[in-house]
Amino acid sequence: MDAVPLREYLMDIQAFLNLCTGKWFSQKTNYYAGAEQSQSSKADLEINLILPEEQKIKNICQNNRLNSDSSLGGLVYSWDTSVDWGKPKEIGSALMVFVPSAENSNFGKVITDNDAYQLGSYILGQDQSLTITVETKDQNTKLEERLWFASDNLRLRTTAISDRSSDTINTNFYSEIRKAVPKNND
Repeated sequence: MDAVPLREYLMDIQAFLNLCTGKWFSQKTNYYAGAEQSQSSKADLEINLILPEEQKIKNICQNNRLNSDSSLGGLVYSWDTSVDWGKPKEIGSALMVFVPSAENSNFGKVITDNDAYQLGSYILGQDQSLTITVETKDQNTKLEERLWFASDNLRLRTTAISDRSSDTINTNFYSEIRKAVPKNND
C-alpha cells in the first residue's frame, strides 16, 4: 500500500502518534527570555510506540488512577546528543502515555514517567498540531509543547517552559528529519 500524503487527510491522535515513530535527526535552538541568550544543539532521537496492553502502560495508568483499558498506549523517546560535537554527551529516554477523553480521543490526559513532570493534557487541533501541557508536581513550572508535521518526514516542535517562582521563560524550536521508519511500520 502506498503512503497517503500527509495533507490529504485529517489525522486522529492515533495516526499522529504512529507518524511520530522512527529514527529522527533533531536540531534545536534554545532561547532564554530575559537573559537574551540563545544556543543550538543536535541529537539523534528514536521514538517507539508502546501498545496499551503492555504492563508498563498499565502500571503508569494505575499509579495515576486512570483506566489503562482506555489508553492509546504511549511513545518512548530515546535521545543521544553524541552527534553534537564539542558539547557534553546526553543519553536518556522518557515515556509519554496518552489517555483520551470519553467524548473525543483527540484530547485527553497525558502521563509521563518523568519524576518532575507527571500528569498533563493533550489536544490534537484541527490544524493537525498536537499540544501537550504538563506541570511540575509543585505547580511552579509549566511546560507546553506543540508538535506538527510539515511533511511525513519533517516534524517541527516548539516548547515553552515557564517558571513561576523565578518569572523566567525558556523557549525551544526543533526541526526533526526522519532518518528511518520503524520496521513494524513498513
